[in-house]
Amino acid sequence: MHPSETNSRTKARLKFSNMRPIFHSTTLAAGAPHIRAFCKCVGVCAIRGALTLAVLCALLLISARPAQAQTETVLYNFIGYPYDGGYPNASLTPDGKGNFYGTTPNGGLYGYGTVFELYPNGHGGWNESVLYSFPYGADGGFPWFSGVILDSAGNLYGTSYDGGSNGCEIGCGDVFELSPMGGGGWTETVLYTFPGGAGGQLPLNSLIMDSAGNLYGTAYTGGIGAGGIVFELSPSGGGWTEKTIYETSISGGLTMDPAGNIFGVTSVMGAVFELSPDGKGGWNSTVIYATSKSPKSNYLMSTPVLDAAGNIYGTSGYSGVKKYGTVYKLSRGRTGKWTGKVLHAFAGSPADGSNPYGGVVLDAAGHIYGTTAYGGSSGDGVVFELVGKGNYTEKVLWNFTGANGNRPEASLTLDAKGNLYGTTLDGGSGSAGVIFEVTP
Repeated sequence: MHPSETNSRTKARLKFSNMRPIFHSTTLAAGAPHIRAFCKCVGVCAIRGALTLAVLCALLLISARPAQAQTETVLYNFIGYPYDGGYPNASLTPDGKGNFYGTTPNGGLYGYGTVFELYPNGHGGWNESVLYSFPYGADGGFPWFSGVILDSAGNLYGTSYDGGSNGCEIGCGDVFELSPMGGGGWTETVLYTFPGGAGGQLPLNSLIMDSAGNLYGTAYTGGIGAGGIVFELSPSGGGWTEKTIYETSISGGLTMDPAGNIFGVTSVMGAVFELSPDGKGGWNSTVIYATSKSPKSNYLMSTPVLDAAGNIYGTSGYSGVKKYGTVYKLSRGRTGKWTGKVLHAFAGSPADGSNPYGGVVLDAAGHIYGTTAYGGSSGDGVVFELVGKGNYTEKVLWNFTGANGNRPEASLTLDAKGNLYGTTLDGGSGSAGVIFEVTP
Protein backbone atom coordinates (compact mmCIF):
# COMPACT_ATOMS: atom_id res chain seq x y z
CA MET A 1 0.00 0.00 0.00
CA HIS A 2 0.98 3.59 -0.09
CA PRO A 3 3.89 4.72 2.09
CA SER A 4 2.97 6.97 5.00
CA GLU A 5 4.00 10.17 3.27
CA THR A 6 1.39 9.60 0.57
CA ASN A 7 -2.26 8.58 0.42
CA SER A 8 -1.78 5.59 2.70
CA ARG A 9 -4.36 2.84 2.79
CA THR A 10 -2.77 0.78 5.52
CA LYS A 11 0.04 2.64 7.24
CA ALA A 12 -2.27 4.45 9.66
CA ARG A 13 -5.93 4.37 10.47
CA LEU A 14 -7.92 6.93 8.56
CA LYS A 15 -9.44 9.71 10.63
CA PHE A 16 -12.92 10.95 9.75
CA SER A 17 -13.76 14.24 11.40
CA ASN A 18 -17.06 15.73 12.49
CA MET A 19 -18.99 12.48 12.13
CA ARG A 20 -21.95 11.37 14.14
CA PRO A 21 -23.85 8.10 13.79
CA ILE A 22 -27.31 8.27 12.26
CA PHE A 23 -29.37 5.16 12.80
CA HIS A 24 -31.86 4.07 10.12
CA SER A 25 -32.78 7.64 9.18
CA THR A 26 -34.95 8.03 6.10
CA THR A 27 -34.83 11.82 5.87
CA LEU A 28 -31.87 14.17 5.67
CA ALA A 29 -30.99 15.24 9.19
CA ALA A 30 -30.30 18.87 9.97
CA GLY A 31 -26.61 19.60 10.24
CA ALA A 32 -25.63 16.55 8.17
CA PRO A 33 -22.04 16.59 6.95
CA HIS A 34 -21.14 18.49 3.82
CA ILE A 35 -19.46 16.87 0.85
CA ARG A 36 -16.34 15.06 1.97
CA ALA A 37 -13.45 15.29 -0.45
CA PHE A 38 -10.26 13.33 -0.40
CA CYS A 39 -7.22 15.59 -0.13
CA LYS A 40 -5.01 15.03 -3.12
CA CYS A 41 -1.79 14.58 -1.19
CA VAL A 42 -2.78 12.47 1.82
CA GLY A 43 -6.17 11.00 0.99
CA VAL A 44 -7.87 12.05 4.22
CA CYS A 45 -11.35 13.49 4.35
CA ALA A 46 -11.97 17.21 4.32
CA ILE A 47 -15.17 19.20 4.51
CA ARG A 48 -16.33 20.89 1.33
CA GLY A 49 -18.77 23.75 1.17
CA ALA A 50 -22.35 23.01 0.18
CA LEU A 51 -23.15 23.39 -3.51
CA THR A 52 -25.82 25.76 -4.73
CA LEU A 53 -28.95 24.38 -6.31
CA ALA A 54 -28.02 25.78 -9.70
CA VAL A 55 -24.66 24.04 -9.68
CA LEU A 56 -26.20 20.79 -8.50
CA CYS A 57 -28.75 20.82 -11.29
CA ALA A 58 -26.05 21.35 -13.85
CA LEU A 59 -23.86 18.60 -12.46
CA LEU A 60 -26.67 16.06 -12.38
CA LEU A 61 -26.44 15.82 -16.16
CA ILE A 62 -24.61 12.73 -17.32
CA SER A 63 -21.51 13.48 -19.33
CA ALA A 64 -20.72 11.41 -22.40
CA ARG A 65 -17.86 13.29 -23.94
CA PRO A 66 -15.40 11.61 -26.31
CA ALA A 67 -11.71 11.84 -25.55
CA GLN A 68 -8.54 10.83 -27.34
CA ALA A 69 -9.09 9.11 -30.70
CA GLN A 70 -12.80 8.67 -29.95
CA THR A 71 -12.00 5.66 -27.78
CA GLU A 72 -12.68 7.07 -24.30
CA THR A 73 -15.91 8.22 -22.68
CA VAL A 74 -16.87 9.57 -19.27
CA LEU A 75 -20.06 7.66 -18.47
CA TYR A 76 -20.93 9.41 -15.22
CA ASN A 77 -19.73 12.33 -13.10
CA PHE A 78 -20.24 11.96 -9.34
CA ILE A 79 -21.43 14.89 -7.25
CA GLY A 80 -21.34 13.59 -3.67
CA TYR A 81 -23.46 14.38 -0.65
CA PRO A 82 -26.45 14.52 -0.50
CA TYR A 83 -27.38 13.34 -3.98
CA ASP A 84 -25.15 10.54 -5.18
CA GLY A 85 -21.87 8.93 -4.21
CA GLY A 86 -18.46 10.52 -4.20
CA TYR A 87 -14.77 9.66 -4.64
CA PRO A 88 -15.03 6.02 -5.81
CA ASN A 89 -11.93 3.89 -5.19
CA ALA A 90 -13.20 0.37 -5.91
CA SER A 91 -13.76 -1.66 -9.07
CA LEU A 92 -17.05 -2.06 -10.90
CA THR A 93 -18.95 -5.36 -10.92
CA PRO A 94 -20.91 -6.34 -14.07
CA ASP A 95 -24.12 -8.35 -13.82
CA GLY A 96 -23.90 -9.88 -17.29
CA LYS A 97 -26.86 -7.81 -18.50
CA GLY A 98 -24.98 -4.62 -19.29
CA ASN A 99 -25.31 -3.06 -15.83
CA PHE A 100 -22.55 -2.32 -13.31
CA TYR A 101 -22.56 -2.15 -9.52
CA GLY A 102 -20.08 -0.33 -7.31
CA THR A 103 -19.48 1.62 -4.12
CA THR A 104 -18.31 5.05 -3.06
CA PRO A 105 -16.70 5.62 0.36
CA ASN A 106 -18.26 9.07 0.64
CA GLY A 107 -21.35 10.90 -0.54
CA GLY A 108 -24.90 9.66 -0.55
CA LEU A 109 -27.80 10.82 1.57
CA TYR A 110 -25.79 10.95 4.80
CA GLY A 111 -22.26 11.46 3.50
CA TYR A 112 -20.97 8.04 4.60
CA GLY A 113 -20.89 6.29 1.24
CA THR A 114 -23.15 4.43 -1.15
CA VAL A 115 -23.79 1.32 -3.18
CA PHE A 116 -24.82 2.32 -6.71
CA GLU A 117 -25.91 0.86 -10.03
CA LEU A 118 -24.88 2.21 -13.45
CA TYR A 119 -27.14 1.19 -16.31
CA PRO A 120 -27.71 2.14 -19.99
CA ASN A 121 -30.54 4.66 -20.37
CA GLY A 122 -31.62 3.42 -23.80
CA HIS A 123 -30.55 6.61 -25.55
CA GLY A 124 -26.82 6.00 -25.85
CA GLY A 125 -26.00 7.30 -22.37
CA TRP A 126 -25.90 5.99 -18.83
CA ASN A 127 -27.82 6.62 -15.62
CA GLU A 128 -26.64 6.13 -12.05
CA SER A 129 -28.96 5.04 -9.26
CA VAL A 130 -28.05 4.99 -5.56
CA LEU A 131 -29.25 1.64 -4.22
CA TYR A 132 -28.21 2.29 -0.63
CA SER A 133 -26.80 5.20 1.37
CA PHE A 134 -24.86 4.16 4.46
CA PRO A 135 -26.20 5.91 7.59
CA TYR A 136 -23.15 4.92 9.67
CA GLY A 137 -23.99 3.64 13.16
CA ALA A 138 -24.96 -0.02 13.30
CA ASP A 139 -25.33 -0.25 9.52
CA GLY A 140 -21.75 0.81 8.84
CA GLY A 141 -20.20 3.36 6.57
CA PHE A 142 -17.25 4.16 4.31
CA PRO A 143 -16.83 1.06 2.10
CA TRP A 144 -13.07 1.52 1.71
CA PHE A 145 -11.55 0.04 -1.49
CA SER A 146 -14.41 -2.46 -1.27
CA GLY A 147 -16.60 -3.07 -4.26
CA VAL A 148 -19.53 -5.46 -4.20
CA ILE A 149 -19.88 -9.01 -5.51
CA LEU A 150 -23.02 -10.70 -6.87
CA ASP A 151 -24.40 -14.13 -6.08
CA SER A 152 -26.58 -16.18 -8.43
CA ALA A 153 -29.76 -14.74 -6.88
CA GLY A 154 -28.73 -11.13 -7.54
CA ASN A 155 -27.76 -10.25 -3.97
CA LEU A 156 -24.80 -7.92 -3.40
CA TYR A 157 -22.13 -8.39 -0.73
CA GLY A 158 -19.48 -5.99 0.53
CA THR A 159 -17.74 -4.51 3.55
CA SER A 160 -17.86 -1.17 5.34
CA TYR A 161 -14.61 0.09 6.81
CA ASP A 162 -16.20 1.75 9.86
CA GLY A 163 -19.44 1.58 11.78
CA GLY A 164 -21.08 -1.49 13.18
CA SER A 165 -22.64 -2.15 16.58
CA ASN A 166 -19.47 -2.81 18.59
CA GLY A 167 -17.78 -0.16 20.69
CA CYS A 168 -14.61 0.63 18.77
CA GLU A 169 -13.08 4.11 18.68
CA ILE A 170 -15.09 5.03 15.60
CA GLY A 171 -16.41 1.66 14.49
CA CYS A 172 -15.04 -1.78 13.78
CA GLY A 173 -16.68 -2.28 10.39
CA ASP A 174 -18.98 -4.97 9.09
CA VAL A 175 -19.93 -7.28 6.23
CA PHE A 176 -23.26 -6.46 4.59
CA GLU A 177 -25.71 -7.89 2.06
CA LEU A 178 -28.06 -5.94 -0.20
CA SER A 179 -31.07 -7.89 -1.46
CA PRO A 180 -33.49 -6.71 -4.16
CA MET A 181 -37.10 -6.33 -3.02
CA GLY A 182 -40.03 -7.54 -5.09
CA GLY A 183 -41.51 -4.14 -5.87
CA GLY A 184 -38.17 -2.40 -6.41
CA GLY A 185 -35.66 -1.07 -3.96
CA TRP A 186 -33.09 -2.88 -1.88
CA THR A 187 -32.85 -4.12 1.71
CA GLU A 188 -29.56 -4.01 3.62
CA THR A 189 -28.66 -6.69 6.16
CA VAL A 190 -25.55 -6.64 8.34
CA LEU A 191 -24.20 -10.21 8.21
CA TYR A 192 -21.34 -9.71 10.63
CA THR A 193 -19.90 -6.91 12.76
CA PHE A 194 -16.21 -7.15 13.63
CA PRO A 195 -15.45 -7.21 17.36
CA GLY A 196 -12.16 -5.34 17.22
CA GLY A 197 -8.91 -6.38 18.83
CA ALA A 198 -7.73 -9.90 18.07
CA GLY A 199 -11.06 -10.60 16.32
CA GLY A 200 -10.29 -8.10 13.60
CA GLN A 201 -11.59 -4.70 12.58
CA LEU A 202 -11.57 -2.23 9.70
CA PRO A 203 -12.26 -4.53 6.72
CA LEU A 204 -11.07 -3.23 3.38
CA ASN A 205 -10.90 -4.55 -0.18
CA SER A 206 -13.62 -6.58 -1.88
CA LEU A 207 -14.92 -9.96 -0.81
CA ILE A 208 -14.69 -13.23 -2.72
CA MET A 209 -17.18 -16.14 -2.55
CA ASP A 210 -16.60 -19.86 -3.03
CA SER A 211 -18.99 -22.41 -4.56
CA ALA A 212 -20.50 -23.20 -1.14
CA GLY A 213 -21.44 -19.57 -0.50
CA ASN A 214 -18.69 -18.83 2.02
CA LEU A 215 -17.29 -15.30 1.95
CA TYR A 216 -13.62 -14.40 2.36
CA GLY A 217 -12.03 -11.02 2.93
CA THR A 218 -9.36 -9.00 4.71
CA ALA A 219 -9.27 -6.67 7.70
CA TYR A 220 -6.61 -4.04 8.25
CA THR A 221 -6.05 -4.84 11.93
CA GLY A 222 -6.65 -7.88 14.09
CA GLY A 223 -5.13 -11.19 15.09
CA ILE A 224 -2.71 -11.79 17.92
CA GLY A 225 -0.18 -9.36 16.51
CA ALA A 226 -2.94 -6.92 15.46
CA GLY A 227 -1.35 -6.69 12.04
CA GLY A 228 -4.39 -7.77 10.03
CA ILE A 229 -6.32 -10.92 9.18
CA VAL A 230 -7.85 -12.96 6.40
CA PHE A 231 -11.33 -14.05 7.49
CA GLU A 232 -13.90 -16.61 6.40
CA LEU A 233 -17.63 -15.95 6.88
CA SER A 234 -19.89 -18.99 6.56
CA PRO A 235 -23.70 -19.38 6.59
CA SER A 236 -24.70 -21.15 9.80
CA GLY A 237 -28.17 -21.79 11.26
CA GLY A 238 -29.78 -18.78 9.64
CA GLY A 239 -26.84 -16.54 10.56
CA TRP A 240 -23.17 -16.28 9.77
CA THR A 241 -20.07 -17.52 11.57
CA GLU A 242 -16.69 -15.82 11.21
CA LYS A 243 -13.24 -17.30 11.77
CA THR A 244 -9.74 -16.01 11.20
CA ILE A 245 -7.86 -18.23 8.74
CA TYR A 246 -4.61 -16.24 8.42
CA GLU A 247 -2.87 -13.42 10.24
CA THR A 248 -0.70 -11.04 8.24
CA SER A 249 -0.22 -7.39 7.32
CA ILE A 250 -2.83 -6.97 4.59
CA SER A 251 -2.57 -4.78 1.53
CA GLY A 252 -4.45 -5.95 -1.59
CA GLY A 253 -7.53 -8.13 -1.78
CA LEU A 254 -7.90 -11.87 -2.34
CA THR A 255 -8.37 -14.10 -5.36
CA MET A 256 -9.31 -17.80 -5.56
CA ASP A 257 -8.28 -20.43 -8.11
CA PRO A 258 -10.61 -23.22 -9.40
CA ALA A 259 -9.25 -25.62 -6.75
CA GLY A 260 -10.30 -23.30 -3.92
CA ASN A 261 -6.84 -22.00 -3.05
CA ILE A 262 -6.69 -18.33 -1.99
CA PHE A 263 -3.93 -15.89 -2.94
CA GLY A 264 -3.15 -12.49 -1.46
CA VAL A 265 -0.34 -10.02 -0.78
CA THR A 266 1.08 -8.45 2.33
CA SER A 267 1.86 -4.77 2.73
CA VAL A 268 5.07 -2.76 2.40
CA MET A 269 8.15 -4.96 1.82
CA GLY A 270 5.81 -7.96 2.01
CA ALA A 271 5.11 -11.11 0.06
CA VAL A 272 2.61 -13.14 -1.94
CA PHE A 273 0.90 -15.89 0.07
CA GLU A 274 -1.29 -18.90 -0.68
CA LEU A 275 -3.94 -20.43 1.59
CA SER A 276 -4.92 -24.03 0.78
CA PRO A 277 -7.75 -26.08 2.36
CA ASP A 278 -6.29 -28.78 4.63
CA GLY A 279 -9.25 -31.14 4.17
CA LYS A 280 -10.28 -30.78 7.82
CA GLY A 281 -12.02 -27.43 7.68
CA GLY A 282 -8.79 -25.48 8.19
CA TRP A 283 -6.19 -23.84 5.99
CA ASN A 284 -2.49 -24.24 5.30
CA SER A 285 -0.57 -21.04 4.64
CA THR A 286 2.53 -20.67 2.44
CA VAL A 287 4.52 -17.61 1.47
CA ILE A 288 5.12 -18.44 -2.17
CA TYR A 289 7.22 -15.41 -3.05
CA ALA A 290 8.96 -12.80 -0.94
CA THR A 291 9.76 -9.38 -2.33
CA SER A 292 13.24 -9.66 -0.82
CA LYS A 293 13.95 -11.92 -3.80
CA SER A 294 13.08 -9.07 -6.15
CA PRO A 295 13.86 -5.75 -4.48
CA LYS A 296 12.98 -3.91 -7.68
CA SER A 297 9.30 -4.91 -7.27
CA ASN A 298 8.38 -4.37 -3.62
CA TYR A 299 5.46 -2.43 -2.09
CA LEU A 300 2.91 -4.96 -3.37
CA MET A 301 -0.47 -3.24 -3.49
CA SER A 302 -3.05 -4.88 -5.70
CA THR A 303 -5.24 -7.95 -5.65
CA PRO A 304 -3.44 -10.83 -7.42
CA VAL A 305 -4.82 -11.95 -10.78
CA LEU A 306 -4.53 -15.49 -12.19
CA ASP A 307 -4.32 -16.48 -15.84
CA ALA A 308 -5.53 -19.79 -17.26
CA ALA A 309 -2.12 -21.38 -16.67
CA GLY A 310 -2.06 -20.38 -12.99
CA ASN A 311 0.47 -17.56 -13.30
CA ILE A 312 -0.03 -14.62 -10.93
CA TYR A 313 0.03 -10.97 -12.00
CA GLY A 314 -0.01 -7.86 -9.87
CA THR A 315 1.36 -4.37 -9.36
CA SER A 316 3.77 -2.72 -6.98
CA GLY A 317 4.17 0.94 -6.11
CA TYR A 318 7.18 3.12 -5.37
CA SER A 319 9.50 0.45 -6.75
CA GLY A 320 11.21 -0.62 -9.93
CA VAL A 321 14.33 0.82 -11.49
CA LYS A 322 12.94 4.37 -11.30
CA LYS A 323 10.80 3.93 -8.16
CA TYR A 324 7.47 4.60 -9.93
CA GLY A 325 6.03 1.10 -9.65
CA THR A 326 5.94 -2.10 -11.66
CA VAL A 327 3.74 -4.79 -13.16
CA TYR A 328 5.05 -8.23 -12.13
CA LYS A 329 4.38 -11.87 -12.95
CA LEU A 330 4.93 -14.99 -10.81
CA SER A 331 5.20 -18.44 -12.39
CA ARG A 332 5.27 -21.83 -10.71
CA GLY A 333 7.94 -24.23 -11.98
CA ARG A 334 7.74 -28.01 -12.27
CA THR A 335 9.19 -28.41 -8.78
CA GLY A 336 6.55 -26.09 -7.33
CA LYS A 337 8.96 -23.19 -6.81
CA TRP A 338 7.74 -19.75 -7.84
CA THR A 339 9.86 -17.28 -9.78
CA GLY A 340 9.17 -13.59 -10.34
CA LYS A 341 9.64 -11.28 -13.31
CA VAL A 342 9.06 -7.55 -13.77
CA LEU A 343 7.04 -7.08 -16.96
CA HIS A 344 7.15 -3.29 -16.90
CA ALA A 345 8.78 -0.66 -14.71
CA PHE A 346 7.04 2.71 -14.85
CA ALA A 347 9.14 5.76 -15.61
CA GLY A 348 6.81 8.46 -14.28
CA SER A 349 7.42 10.64 -17.32
CA PRO A 350 4.69 12.49 -19.26
CA ALA A 351 4.71 9.56 -21.69
CA ASP A 352 4.25 7.00 -18.92
CA GLY A 353 2.30 6.47 -15.71
CA SER A 354 3.43 6.12 -12.12
CA ASN A 355 2.23 4.27 -9.01
CA PRO A 356 -0.23 1.59 -10.18
CA TYR A 357 -2.36 1.15 -7.05
CA GLY A 358 -5.03 -0.93 -8.79
CA GLY A 359 -4.45 -4.42 -10.15
CA VAL A 360 -4.44 -5.60 -13.75
CA VAL A 361 -6.90 -7.42 -16.01
CA LEU A 362 -6.02 -9.85 -18.81
CA ASP A 363 -7.76 -10.42 -22.12
CA ALA A 364 -7.90 -13.68 -24.08
CA ALA A 365 -4.90 -12.65 -26.20
CA GLY A 366 -2.71 -12.18 -23.14
CA HIS A 367 -2.69 -8.38 -23.20
CA ILE A 368 -2.51 -6.75 -19.78
CA TYR A 369 -4.51 -3.64 -18.83
CA GLY A 370 -4.33 -1.41 -15.78
CA THR A 371 -4.22 2.10 -14.39
CA THR A 372 -1.74 4.33 -12.61
CA ALA A 373 -2.85 6.91 -10.09
CA TYR A 374 -0.31 9.47 -11.26
CA GLY A 375 1.84 10.24 -14.28
CA GLY A 376 0.84 10.75 -17.87
CA SER A 377 0.60 13.98 -19.82
CA SER A 378 -1.23 15.86 -17.04
CA GLY A 379 0.07 13.95 -14.03
CA ASP A 380 -3.47 12.73 -13.22
CA GLY A 381 -2.93 9.09 -14.11
CA VAL A 382 -3.32 6.86 -17.15
CA VAL A 383 -4.96 3.72 -18.48
CA PHE A 384 -2.25 1.49 -19.95
CA GLU A 385 -1.90 -1.70 -21.97
CA LEU A 386 1.03 -4.10 -21.99
CA VAL A 387 1.35 -5.90 -25.31
CA GLY A 388 3.54 -8.88 -26.06
CA LYS A 389 4.49 -12.35 -24.94
CA GLY A 390 7.51 -12.63 -22.71
CA ASN A 391 8.73 -9.13 -23.51
CA TYR A 392 6.06 -6.48 -23.12
CA THR A 393 5.69 -3.01 -24.55
CA GLU A 394 3.56 -0.41 -22.76
CA LYS A 395 0.97 1.68 -24.58
CA VAL A 396 -0.87 4.54 -22.84
CA LEU A 397 -4.54 4.30 -23.86
CA TRP A 398 -5.86 7.28 -21.91
CA ASN A 399 -4.37 10.24 -20.11
CA PHE A 400 -6.55 11.65 -17.34
CA THR A 401 -6.70 15.43 -17.22
CA GLY A 402 -8.84 16.21 -14.19
CA ALA A 403 -11.86 17.19 -16.27
CA ASN A 404 -12.23 13.58 -17.42
CA GLY A 405 -11.19 12.16 -14.06
CA ASN A 406 -8.18 12.13 -11.79
CA ARG A 407 -6.38 9.37 -9.85
CA PRO A 408 -7.77 5.99 -10.86
CA GLU A 409 -6.96 3.75 -7.88
CA ALA A 410 -9.07 0.66 -8.63
CA SER A 411 -8.65 -2.25 -11.02
CA LEU A 412 -10.37 -2.11 -14.39
CA THR A 413 -13.31 -4.27 -15.47
CA LEU A 414 -13.12 -5.90 -18.92
CA ASP A 415 -16.25 -6.90 -20.87
CA ALA A 416 -16.61 -9.58 -23.56
CA LYS A 417 -16.08 -7.01 -26.33
CA GLY A 418 -12.79 -5.80 -24.92
CA ASN A 419 -14.10 -2.55 -23.46
CA LEU A 420 -12.56 -1.37 -20.20
CA TYR A 421 -14.52 0.28 -17.37
CA GLY A 422 -13.24 1.93 -14.23
CA THR A 423 -13.50 4.74 -11.67
CA THR A 424 -11.38 7.69 -10.60
CA LEU A 425 -10.99 8.95 -7.05
CA ASP A 426 -11.75 12.54 -7.98
CA GLY A 427 -11.97 14.89 -10.95
CA GLY A 428 -14.80 15.21 -13.44
CA SER A 429 -17.36 17.99 -13.70
CA GLY A 430 -18.55 17.32 -10.15
CA SER A 431 -15.03 17.08 -8.72
CA ALA A 432 -16.08 13.85 -6.95
CA GLY A 433 -14.81 11.26 -9.40
CA VAL A 434 -16.08 9.63 -12.56
CA ILE A 435 -16.98 6.32 -14.14
CA PHE A 436 -15.23 5.91 -17.47
CA GLU A 437 -15.02 3.56 -20.45
CA VAL A 438 -12.01 2.92 -22.67
CA THR A 439 -12.33 1.01 -25.94
CA PRO A 440 -8.87 -0.15 -27.06
